[in-house]
Amino acid sequence: MSRVTTVSFREKKRTGDKIAMLTAYDYPSAKLMDECGVDAMLVGDSCGMTVMGRANTLSVTMDEMLHHTRMVAAAVSQAMVVADMPFLSYQVSAEEAVRNAGRLIAEGGAHAVKLEGPVRHVGAAVERIVAAGIPVMGHLGLTPQSIHQLGGYKIQARSGEARQLLAEDATALEKAGCFALVLEVIPADLARTVSKSLTIPTIGIGAGPECDGQVLVMHDMLGFGLYARHVKVYADVRTVMADAFKQYVNEVKNGEFPGEENTFS
Repeated sequence: MSRVTTVSFREKKRTGDKIAMLTAYDYPSAKLMDECGVDAMLVGDSCGMTVMGRANTLSVTMDEMLHHTRMVAAAVSQAMVVADMPFLSYQVSAEEAVRNAGRLIAEGGAHAVKLEGPVRHVGAAVERIVAAGIPVMGHLGLTPQSIHQLGGYKIQARSGEARQLLAEDATALEKAGCFALVLEVIPADLARTVSKSLTIPTIGIGAGPECDGQVLVMHDMLGFGLYARHVKVYADVRTVMADAFKQYVNEVKNGEFPGEENTFS
């Protein structure tokens, strides 16, 4: 399998080949995903919640994103690595956005960056980053960096006006140069309409089955995360790990481990 690129994304959109994307934050997980044929890995600022224990993504820093991106990029030989631009890394100015995006590529080893919001808020940043030769993935719907403004983690674009605005925002992001667009927690029929209207692929999370691809948070699909409606748990890894930890503790305390087979003579 050859390296997945932005050109691959467009070709998959053209042929109807669905894009499978997962979040990744460390070397061993990313290596296994790559071996299993995942098309793209999102080094998400969701790491703030999934592996740092924070209440939201807002406190994740550029240095932390670079740390996780380096680990994932080191593991991957086929999948595309997309790094989230954290809160305030692109909102202050277009110049700062380009500089931070460049760091995720040059220092982190990512192949593309993702940022949240419509063109009226992030258009200048998108255009400048793309002009610098860095692919940009957009993100509409539930945008976690705006969680306080949105009033919580809930479905977006339900009213007629909001639906129309999201559709217009999607078109505007395509025109600004985004190579793909994440649609998060919006009505499935709206996601279908938007997906059909764009020439770039859409990646859904809680947006129904008719997006051009799907993304899930790795910890959610392995049984560690929130059991939201849009999440499917593919394996209860949490329980498997808990059983192993308990067995180890018991064997150490009972003197069963290490046994003769685990001891050097």
